[in-house]
Amino acid sequence: QVQLVESGGGLVQPGGSLRLTCAASGLIFSEHTISWFRQAPGKAREFVAAIRFSGGSTKYADSVKNRFTISKDNAKTTAYLQMNSLKPEDTAVYYCAAGRRLITSRMGDGTNYNDWGQGTQVTVSS
Repeated sequence: QVQLVESGGGLVQPGGSLRLTCAASGLIFSEHTISWFRQAPGKAREFVAAIRFSGGSTKYADSVKNRFTISKDNAKTTAYLQMNSLKPEDTAVYYCAAGRRLITSRMGDGTNYNDWGQGTQVTVSS
C-alpha cells in the first residue's frame, strides 16, 4: 500500500522560509515523478512543482519560480520542497503526489497522479 506523508508545514512570516518533506513508502520511489500541489480555501487545487522520476528534470508554476525548489532523494524515498521568500498568497494546504514514470509534459496535471498524501498546512502571515 502506497503511503505519502507530508510534514514541515506551519506558520511563517512573509519573507520567511519552510521546507516541506514528503516521505514515501510502498512504491518504487525511483520510478515515480513527485509533485507538490496546493489548495487554498475556496480555490481549486493548483500545481506547484514537480520532479521527474529520474530526478533529472523539474517543473514549476510561474508563481513560485525562483522561490521554491523541489528535490528528491531516491535512497531515502523522500521528496522535499524548499520554499523561500514566502508570501501571504502561498497560504494553502500542500499535498505531495506520486505518478509512475510521468514525463515532463504531464507533470502539471493532477489527474495523472495516482497517489496523494493527506496534506500539510502552510500559513504565511504577520
